[in-house]
Amino acid sequence: MSVFTRTRAGKALGGLALVGASALVLAGCSGGGGDAAAPSASSGGGAVSEADGTFHVGTILPATGNLAFLGPPEVAGVKLAIQDIEATGDAFPFSVELTERDSGDTTTDIATQSATELVDAGADVVIGAASSGVSFTFVDQLVDAGIVQISPANTSPDFTTYADDGYYWRTAPSDVLQGRVLGNLMVGDGAANVGIIYINDPYGIGLKDNATTAIEAAGGEVSVAVPYNPGDTVFTSQVDELLAAQPDAIAVIAFEETSSIIPQLVNTQGYPGSKVYFVDGNLSNSYEFQAGTLEGAKGTLPGNPADTEFQSRLLEVDPALTDFSYAPESYDAVIVAALAAAQAKDDSGTAIRDNLQSVTEGGEKCTTFADCLALINEGTDVDYDGVSGPITFDENGDPTEAYIGIYQYGADNKYTLLNTEFGSLNE
Repeated sequence: MSVFTRTRAGKALGGLALVGASALVLAGCSGGGGDAAAPSASSGGGAVSEADGTFHVGTILPATGNLAFLGPPEVAGVKLAIQDIEATGDAFPFSVELTERDSGDTTTDIATQSATELVDAGADVVIGAASSGVSFTFVDQLVDAGIVQISPANTSPDFTTYADDGYYWRTAPSDVLQGRVLGNLMVGDGAANVGIIYINDPYGIGLKDNATTAIEAAGGEVSVAVPYNPGDTVFTSQVDELLAAQPDAIAVIAFEETSSIIPQLVNTQGYPGSKVYFVDGNLSNSYEFQAGTLEGAKGTLPGNPADTEFQSRLLEVDPALTDFSYAPESYDAVIVAALAAAQAKDDSGTAIRDNLQSVTEGGEKCTTFADCLALINEGTDVDYDGVSGPITFDENGDPTEAYIGIYQYGADNKYTLLNTEFGSLNE
């Protein structure tokens, strides 16, 4: 059984209790508000994760803010994973506790408050945030407390080399991969002259840069790339700048601001909706646009799409779900952490950290928590392949290979899957 000790940025590494919606801090996936300045360190303090017989999962996921539409499927994925862990009974050697907190976005300090509360509560692993920009505001708090953080939706390439002592992981791939697929898709659809509007934060900048690289490599050109700042509500000048370049296609790298950008772009200015491309931060079935506004528009979303069976299980957890984005990645985040604790026979954050890479590569393949746990209890090294894909963490805490789904909107402004592309981050 192999256990990996990781080095990152020069630093050497060496019965269900549920706190639910009533515990959410309602004061207020990929970026999420804030500027593109270097991430600031957050102070640690509070409890340090220790082996105490309780596998304590915390969440910092969006109940409010500009990625709030991603919160319900992510929370459902976490809760379903907890159910599956509990269903194994005494085979899992720890009791389980779940504490939910809100992330808000980076126009608030909700996430840092939530992180402080989870540190003080003694969480061993925190699932979240959805937003890369939000995660940067509290990752240092968790590192200082020896708590593992696994994001189901952070895609900023900046996390790959972030100095986190091995405590930060993610089940969504870096936007190096989504950018590649998006750029190739646009050029493959015939766009030689591409425009991009993007949120000015780590997520938006990273995805814009990687999409631009792919577009240029495929023979296209990005003639205009227009940023906007988190919190902006009027986009007239940005849309005017975009259209002045007469682009063949436009990528909208945005969050809930898309609800204001699209009417200005398509309904007011008359740009064809079929020439618009969405990304994971704004691919949603919740828009209330005029019928046909998005017909023909396409979008990309990291992860293996939730199949019918998994969607049915999620709907048992939350019957109100209409989107399933990042639910598989949220589920797998909890499962790999639990398998790491089981392999270590230790529920502390440090033990989970030191076993996460091992349970996702090199051992006997298994695809359910129960099957993997049984193998671990027999002393077998496991390689968990999850509902989101193979995962296979590298030494930086990134999945080394992943699926990217390509979707298209119909006349009802709802998206459906066109196809998926499988790619490696090692290419």
